[in-house]
Amino acid sequence: MSSPCDPQHAPAGDVGSALMMIDSRLKAIYDDKTQTNAEQQALTDQFAVSLGPGGLDDMLDGACTLIYMFMQWLRMAYEDHGKDVIEYVVPNLVATMRMMSKSIRPEAIPTMAGLLVAAGTGLSPSLWRKQYGYWTKDEMNPLEATAFLLAEHINRLTDDHDFATRLITEALSRADEG
Repeated sequence: MSSPCDPQHAPAGDVGSALMMIDSRLKAIYDDKTQTNAEQQALTDQFAVSLGPGGLDDMLDGACTLIYMFMQWLRMAYEDHGKDVIEYVVPNLVATMRMMSKSIRPEAIPTMAGLLVAAGTGLSPSLWRKQYGYWTKDEMNPLEATAFLLAEHINRLTDDHDFATRLITEALSRADEG
């Protein structure tokens, strides 16, 4: 029986823009010669405003697609070692988000944990979230942080600062060819 949260029913959104934002954050962390956090945030805010309301919705769906794709890759990687992705990824990301109290309000953390569990069990994070209403302003930073933390987790696992970005870029290239 198909779930209403099945990824086949979900819009992919603007994965390219969402990936660009996550990759920009990763590069800022890995290369201490990049812009300051304030400069980075100003550029991110300016980019988000330039998208307009429809573009922002597409980027939200794109971020959820990234979360789904990252969790599927992690699920397969952990299963190859006889481990459960929910058990090993979700608690670590939740603990990290709890330490990010300036960027992530505590009440947003359960929603982000739910997105991770939804994606880790093969459901669309976007459709899972939409059944509870529209995104709130307080969920924007946590959503971006969730996608970022997953990408960074993948990069640490592979010992390659560009692996997560390359993973998505290659998947998008294959989709364009097909």
